[in-house]
Amino acid sequence: MSSDSSYGKYQPTWKSLDKHTVPRWYDDAKIGIFIHWGVFSVPSFGSEWFWYLWKGYKRPDVVQFMARNYKPDFTYQEFAPMFTAEFFNASQWAELFSTSGAKYVVLTSKHHEGYTLWPSKYSSNWNAMDVGPHRDLVGELADAVRAVAPDVHFGLYHSLLEWFSPLYLDDRVNHRRRFVLEKTMPELYELVLRYKPEIVWSDGDWNDSDTYWNSTVFLAWLYNDSPVKDTVLSNDRWSIGIRNNHGDVWTGQDRYDPGTLIKHKWENCMTIDRYSWGYRRNTRIEDYLTIEELLAEVAKTVSCNGNILINVGPSKDGVIAPVFQERLQQLGLWLKVNGEAIYGTRPWKAQNDTSTPGVWYTANANGKDVYALVLKWPKDNRLLLEDVNLTVWSRVFMLGYDQELKYRREQSGVVISFPELTLDLLPCKWAWALKFQVP
Repeated sequence: MSSDSSYGKYQPTWKSLDKHTVPRWYDDAKIGIFIHWGVFSVPSFGSEWFWYLWKGYKRPDVVQFMARNYKPDFTYQEFAPMFTAEFFNASQWAELFSTSGAKYVVLTSKHHEGYTLWPSKYSSNWNAMDVGPHRDLVGELADAVRAVAPDVHFGLYHSLLEWFSPLYLDDRVNHRRRFVLEKTMPELYELVLRYKPEIVWSDGDWNDSDTYWNSTVFLAWLYNDSPVKDTVLSNDRWSIGIRNNHGDVWTGQDRYDPGTLIKHKWENCMTIDRYSWGYRRNTRIEDYLTIEELLAEVAKTVSCNGNILINVGPSKDGVIAPVFQERLQQLGLWLKVNGEAIYGTRPWKAQNDTSTPGVWYTANANGKDVYALVLKWPKDNRLLLEDVNLTVWSRVFMLGYDQELKYRREQSGVVISFPELTLDLLPCKWAWALKFQVP
C-alpha cells in the first residue's frame, strides 16, 4: 500500500506535508496521557531501554542486575511470557484518564524492542497475542476509551526502528530497505486501518533518512486517504533532521520544554517518574513529581503554546501504580476548577509575569479574557503583576471562588488582593487561576 498510495491534496514532500494543519481538537485539548508498556515492564529496572542498556550499552548496573537474578544464558525474549497483564482492565484505565481531565491518550503500540501490543501479522511470535497475555491490548484500550471516555481521543505511539531486528541490522549494513518495506511501514498502515488512531506518534527516527523510512509517503496517505484523514495529526519524529523542522506537532527531545513562546504547535512529552518512561520496581517516592511540580509544567507548557503529554508506566500485570493514579486524580480535581484557564486557550502577549515568578498567562480563543496561573499563594495575600493592564472598569476573579477580587494600580503594576480564606474554603489546593475581564 505504501508505494501505491494515491496522492491528493498532500504530496509526499515536506513542503506539501507542512501545509497540513493541526486539528482544532488537539489545540484545544492541551492535556494528554502517555503510556509506556511492553516487555520492558517485566524486568522493570533501569528504564524502558532495558534491553539496550543490557546488551547494547552494557551499563554496569543493568549487567549486574541480570547476573544476580537470572541464569547466565537468559535471553530478553524469555521475559515475554512473564508479561501477563492479568490485572489489565481497559475500562478502568479509560475511567482514570477521563478523571484526570486529559483529552487524549497515546499508547506505545510498539517500542524499540519490537514487541507489538496488538496481534500484528508483521510481528509473528513477538506480539501480545502470540506470547505473553494472549490479548489484543491495543484493541481493548481503543474500544474502552471510545466507550467509557468518548471525550478522550485515542492515539498510538510506534517506533520506526527495532534495536536488534536482524532485518533492520542487515539493512543498515547492506544499505537495503527490507525492514521498512516488509516490517515497520506495513505495521503503521495496519495500526491506522485497524484501530483508527487520531494521533500517530512516531519515534525511533534518529538513525536514518526519510527516504529510508519512506515516511513522507506514509504521511501523504495518512492525510489524504486514511480513515482518520479529517481528524488525525502526527509529530515530528520521522527521520534524521526532521524534529522541530517539519511535522504537525514539534516534540524536540524528550521532556521538550522551551520555556518561551513557540509559534509552531509543540508538545512537552514528560514523565511523572523523573528518570524513566517505563515502570520501575525500585523507584523511590522522591523520584516522582509532586502535584505542585506537575501543575507548574502544565502552566508553563500551555502558556507557551504547547500541549503536555504526561507519561505513566504500568506494571507487567497491567496495574497503574497508586502514585500515578493519585497524580492523575489530583490533576483532574485541579482541572475541574481551573480548566477554563487551560482548555481551548491560546497564548497571550506575555507568557510569564515580568515581576513575579511562578505566574503564567493564557487567554481564551477570542482574547477577551486573560488568565494568570499563580503557582504559589502570595505572601500577605497581595500579588503584584507587571504585565496586566487593568482599568477602573476591569474585573478580576479567581476561578472557583464566587466573589470578585479587589485590585489597585501602582506604578510598578497591578496589585491583586487575594481573599483571606481558611484551607477548607480554598477553591483548590494547589495553584490558582485568576481571570481578568477587560472591557
